[in-house]
Amino acid sequence: MIEAARALFSARGLEAVTIAEIAEKAGVSASGIFANFKSKEGVLRALMEQALFGSRYRAAIALFAQEPDPARQISSTATIARAVYDGEREEIGLILGVSALSPALRALEQGFEDLRYELQRARIENLFAAGLAKEGLSIEDARRILWMYTSRQIYSSLVRDAGWSPERYEIWLSQTLIDALVKRTAT
Repeated sequence: MIEAARALFSARGLEAVTIAEIAEKAGVSASGIFANFKSKEGVLRALMEQALFGSRYRAAIALFAQEPDPARQISSTATIARAVYDGEREEIGLILGVSALSPALRALEQGFEDLRYELQRARIENLFAAGLAKEGLSIEDARRILWMYTSRQIYSSLVRDAGWSPERYEIWLSQTLIDALVKRTAT
């Protein structure tokens, strides 16, 4: 069902595809789609979760979880961001392009942005608790800076538009986060 939806959404966009068409392509009933996903937006959510939080993300999070140093946790956030956006670009990039004006897609994207902001909270709090945060920053300002630098827009501007390799983006982001958020003596 997910693969059928991916193919249809990529070719025609979210708004133009019906549940019946997804069901037909997947060889299942429309009621089966509704039972599993509740709606077309539910199918899209499942596709996005698979792309954003797939095996690359899980591997990056596993490495992050083993890092006790708060400054290095900030640095390794670059690996997590790259994993998310590389997965997104490869698995649902066409869908995002074809469906860019879809209100349903924008609502889901906002939900994922809110989640990303919340998931980064502990990293910043750990940095401040260890006394390693750059002087003059508040926790809220540091959270906003981390969230901004790890945004899809920056990844897209550098990797897609400027032609940077994902590796170059990750190295740049890692250093930029350290420079912006971590006390010089901590690095």
